[in-house]
Amino acid sequence: MGCGRVGVELTIQLAKAGHEVTIIDKRPEAFDRLPPGFQARTVLGVGFEQETLEEAGIKEADAFIAVSSGDNSNIVSARVAREHYHVPIVIARIYDPQRAEIYERLNIPTVASVRWTARQIMMMLFHPREEMRESLAAGDLFRLRMAIPSHLVGKAVADLSSPGKVLVAGVDRGGSGFIPEPASTFQEGDVAHVIVHRDALEELDDLLEPIGEG
Repeated sequence: MGCGRVGVELTIQLAKAGHEVTIIDKRPEAFDRLPPGFQARTVLGVGFEQETLEEAGIKEADAFIAVSSGDNSNIVSARVAREHYHVPIVIARIYDPQRAEIYERLNIPTVASVRWTARQIMMMLFHPREEMRESLAAGDLFRLRMAIPSHLVGKAVADLSSPGKVLVAGVDRGGSGFIPEPASTFQEGDVAHVIVHRDALEELDDLLEPIGEG
């Protein structure tokens, strides 16, 4: 939802990757932003209205991304997609970072309106093991929350780190949290809070893969 700069960029990237994409906007002239000759399904309407969403195929959607110019429209449409249509992946962009905590309570991942927004959203779509919480440093850093996979249980927390690239800043365990020390190890049920540089996302994936896989 939203055929602005970010919506167009996402539509093009996803379509080029072979995905079926529909883009919604309430302004017919917004679709002029799509490249000449680019074939994308467009739906004119308000992105949180049931009729518009169903015309766009919300019932069969694997993901819904709200990147219009209005925070309220984005969060309302995202809630409808998640709570009414039970879309598996729902992401909303926000302009007011102070609202992020409220949206997190609704279990809707958000991204701030920064230059790396499209990159962030693509990461959230295709890195299902990590739950995006926010971007830092103008989008150069991501804060992720992730359940520790079974093959890392008993391993050193440092095994999930890479100097200057990936940092485990904290661990949730049994209802409380702690900042890991050099000797800390992961336990069953741990949830890690990880800071990762935007250029190290693939390296983080490698660190999460069991040895011999990938």
